[in-house]
Amino acid sequence: MTRFVQLHLLTSYPPANLNRDDLGRPKTATMGGAQRLRISSQSLKRAWRTSELFQEALAGHVGVRTKEMGRQVYKRLLEQGAKEKDAKAWSIEIAGVFGKVKSEDKKNSDPLHVLDIEQLAHFSPEERHAIDSLCDTLAQRGNGPEKEELALLRKQHTAADIALFGRMLANSPAYNTEAAAQVAHAITVHKVTVEDDFFTAVDDLNTGEEDVGAGHMGETEFAAGLFYQYICIDRELLKANLSGDVALANKALTALTEAAATIAPTGKQNSFASRARASYVMAEVGAQQPRSLSVAFLKPVSGDDMLVKAVGAIEHGVKSMDQAYGSCADKRFTMNLADGTGSLKEIIDGITE
Repeated sequence: MTRFVQLHLLTSYPPANLNRDDLGRPKTATMGGAQRLRISSQSLKRAWRTSELFQEALAGHVGVRTKEMGRQVYKRLLEQGAKEKDAKAWSIEIAGVFGKVKSEDKKNSDPLHVLDIEQLAHFSPEERHAIDSLCDTLAQRGNGPEKEELALLRKQHTAADIALFGRMLANSPAYNTEAAAQVAHAITVHKVTVEDDFFTAVDDLNTGEEDVGAGHMGETEFAAGLFYQYICIDRELLKANLSGDVALANKALTALTEAAATIAPTGKQNSFASRARASYVMAEVGAQQPRSLSVAFLKPVSGDDMLVKAVGAIEHGVKSMDQAYGSCADKRFTMNLADGTGSLKEIIDGITE
C-alpha cells in the first residue's frame, strides 16, 4: 500500500527576497541555534496553485479563492438583464451562502462593498457552475432565489487545489475539506545573514547641470540560500476529496510535484530574477507514518560543496531513521543534479504508478 507520498527537495536560490515579513525583510526562523531563511507554506502553495503549470495541468479542476464572488454574481445578473436593485439583493443572498457578508458602512465609498463576504472562501468549479446557472435562472424569471435554490455548496467536487490544500468555511463547517497535502515552511540548510542593498535611480532628463544627485534612493534587504522543502501527501484522502477519481488524483499529484520542483515564489522577482529549480528531489511512498527530515539540518551545513553535503545529510538521516524504526518507506526515488542521476519524470512515474 502506498498511502503516503513524501517529497524532500533541495533548491538553491541566489540573492532574493522571495517571501517578506511585515517590515519587508526576508522571512527567517531560528533552528539549531542559527538564523535561517524561511519561505512560508502559504507563499509556496499560492505560487504553485496559481502557476501556469498547475492551471494548465488541471484545467477545469481548479477553484478560485475570493471574498468578491458577490461582485461577480452582481455583474452576471446585470448582464443577463436583471434590474440593478434586484441584482444587488440577490447577490447578497447568494454570497451569504459561502460566508457572512459585510455590514453596510456609510463611510465606505464603494457601494458594492456589501456584496463581499468577510472570509476568503474557496469555490470549486461545480459551485461556480451552480452559481452561474442560478444567476441565469433568476434573471430570466425576475424573482429572487428560493431556499432550495440556495443549496449551492458541494461536498463532492473536482477542485484539485481544494482537495490538496483544503478549505474552511466558518459558517458552513459541513462543507470544509481536510487538506490532503501538508506543506512545511522551506528553510535554509545553513545559517544566513540578511544583507542590505542601498540603491539609487537616475533621472534620465536630469543633465546634472544644477542637480547632480540621484532621482531616487532606496534600500532593500535580501539573502541567498539552499532550502530544504518537505511535503507530505495522503493519497487516499486526496482521492476521497476528489470523489474517488483516481486519474484526477494522479494528475493533481503530478502537478503538485512538478510545481514544487520548478515554480518559485514571485516576491521581488523583477529585482532579483531569482527563479530556480530543485537540485535534489527524493520521493518516498508507503503506508508508514510520515516524518520530515529537517532534523538532518539541526547542525547547519557549512563550507564548500554545500549541495553535496546537504544531500549527504538527507541520505544519512534516511539511513539512521530506517535503522532505528525499521523501513520508513516501501520505495524511494531520487533525482540528484549533483551526481547526474534520476529525473523528475522518474519521480512522478514512481509516485503515481
